[in-house]
Amino acid sequence: MAGSRIGGRVDGPRLRNSEASAERPQSSNEKYRMDEIKESQPTQVNLNANLEAKIQNPLAGIPQQLLLHEVDDFANEKGLGDIIPLLRKGALVARDPTNYEDIDGPERLSDEEVEALRNEVLHKWRQPKALYFTIVCCSIGAAVQGWDQTGSNGANLTFPKYMGIHTNSTRDVLLVGLVNAAPYIGSAILGCWLSDPLNHYLGRRGTIFVSGNFCLWSVIGSAFTHTWPQLFICRIILGLGMGAKASTVPIYAAENSPAAIRGALVMSWQMWTAFGIFLGFCANLVVAEVGDIAWRLQLGSAFIPAVPLVILVYLCPESPRWYMKKGLYHKAYNSLLRLRNNPIQAARDLYYIHSQLELEAQIIGRNTYMNRFIELFTIPRLRRATLAAFTVMMAQQMCGINVIAFYSSTVFVDAGATPHQALIASFGFGLVNFVFAWPAIWTIDTYGRRSLLLFTFPNMAWSLLAVGLSSLIPTESKAHLGLMALFIYVFGIFYSPGEGPVPFTYSAEVFPLSHREVGMGWAVAVNLLWAAILSITLPKMKDAMGILGAFLFYAGLNVIAFCMIFLWVPETKQRTLEELDYVFAVPTRTHMHYQLTQALPWWVNRYVFLKRKTPGLQPLYQFDSPTGRSQIDQLYANDKIRAVQRANSPTVTHEPNRSDPPHPGSQGSTVSRGHVPTTPTYNF
Repeated sequence: MAGSRIGGRVDGPRLRNSEASAERPQSSNEKYRMDEIKESQPTQVNLNANLEAKIQNPLAGIPQQLLLHEVDDFANEKGLGDIIPLLRKGALVARDPTNYEDIDGPERLSDEEVEALRNEVLHKWRQPKALYFTIVCCSIGAAVQGWDQTGSNGANLTFPKYMGIHTNSTRDVLLVGLVNAAPYIGSAILGCWLSDPLNHYLGRRGTIFVSGNFCLWSVIGSAFTHTWPQLFICRIILGLGMGAKASTVPIYAAENSPAAIRGALVMSWQMWTAFGIFLGFCANLVVAEVGDIAWRLQLGSAFIPAVPLVILVYLCPESPRWYMKKGLYHKAYNSLLRLRNNPIQAARDLYYIHSQLELEAQIIGRNTYMNRFIELFTIPRLRRATLAAFTVMMAQQMCGINVIAFYSSTVFVDAGATPHQALIASFGFGLVNFVFAWPAIWTIDTYGRRSLLLFTFPNMAWSLLAVGLSSLIPTESKAHLGLMALFIYVFGIFYSPGEGPVPFTYSAEVFPLSHREVGMGWAVAVNLLWAAILSITLPKMKDAMGILGAFLFYAGLNVIAFCMIFLWVPETKQRTLEELDYVFAVPTRTHMHYQLTQALPWWVNRYVFLKRKTPGLQPLYQFDSPTGRSQIDQLYANDKIRAVQRANSPTVTHEPNRSDPPHPGSQGSTVSRGHVPTTPTYNF
């Protein structure tokens, strides 16, 4: 059953679309024993009121006999009879993820299976080609989003004059803002909400394909418009695609990624959005001098990344969680075979996800689209996720990033730059935004989403304050433009690894599968609605308050956003999507009380009063299983314990039919059972 790797995918046991086999009959004695075992199961954590903040494995503590019986019933019910032995192994691994090497009997793992599970910890970036291809495709979708956002940045310098809305009158200023805001209006009002029905009928890939076509043809149409209403309609249509795509691509990446590196892979959305923004600034600069059609090329060039997106998306595996939601378990398993290195991992994830989905269904149920939306605010577990996603998405607009993304060229011109100099300065910001998004690949799953936000928001606040104060320098001085550009770049340095990648990554993972599309749609709608409001109001705000007033205003919003994140946003790093049910079962008041009475005083004592001997902060969440470095340490600690046990035991019992060859090790990084490494090497 172990299978082999071929061309980046696992050649494991493939499934037939067969009818479920009949369940085996049970004797009365066997049924009585099963009832006794069921009564001994541990009490499950309340997913609506997890007052003790315990993060529980739903399979932990289930007696082995009962678990294997449930696995057999599950396999027969879902038509997975072909892989029952593998599912039994996978369920036992999922039940106790740190002691899978001690499994004995018919379900004992082969050396190849043990090696694959160890490599999840020791070499977490060693993943199948199909997974990375999926992330590349998602990255192209993000680049489409970024390029679409910045096409209007350069076009703002010339299209208003062509369309007769270039004066400083209130009407013309608001019309320019309305045209810029059109994609976000279309996204917030309709595009984001289309993602739920599109995902329901077409799947993740189908939704990305449809939304990619909206993004492809609408920008080409915008290049041929002659009046502002025509351009406004084209950009509204663009917004339909942007909203559905932004609500689906991060979910698709999150559902396909293993927990240990999910944050880094899903944050590729923002990193490649930043790359798309950078490419958009490049395109603006390249065509700036071509004459009267420059704005047409700046708007229309955004079709370029949409082409490979619609071509490649169906070459990726569909989300296994979406297949399971539709009851297509055989297809879910086959997708997992492509997304994991070994069939044992696919079987483990299949059964573990199924177990958590069953728990979710008990408290949430299955109902209509409107009911699912209402439940975002009425079911406690969902309400907490909705509040957290709302906070991080709202904070992205509050931080002021789109002041620069939409209007940096206009701001630089107002600061005394020529149009060409303004485009060069905007190009510099796009480059900074992309380059400094890279560190988040490592930090988002190491330091966590919450920590990145709490570190970067104060720094964004002072950098925006510095931009506003720099505008007070006389425009005749070179320092006026130079310092403004410098502090805008400093702002980008702090934005890119923090509030840049976190909101879409966070919002894609916090909702349970039953409400993931509608929840993500809500979160993205909040984000893009406020982007639309910002686009419409910023030109008038700049005229009324000046550059100083506008940047001071957004510096203050950064401080408010910091407080909101501190109180309402739990950490989600390195937990499976299903384990997050327990994180968001912790009441908001419990989370706030902990932050205000324990975390804040500890931080003040440690870093303000410099009391280095302050005892360590007690964590809020109590996890059943370790993560990160502690997971690696436990892996090696277990190796040492097994080595001692085997050294003290005269013989080691093997299964009589076991024919697996001795495990030779793997370049010093994989440890065979019973071997204790003298100097472990940590590879992240």
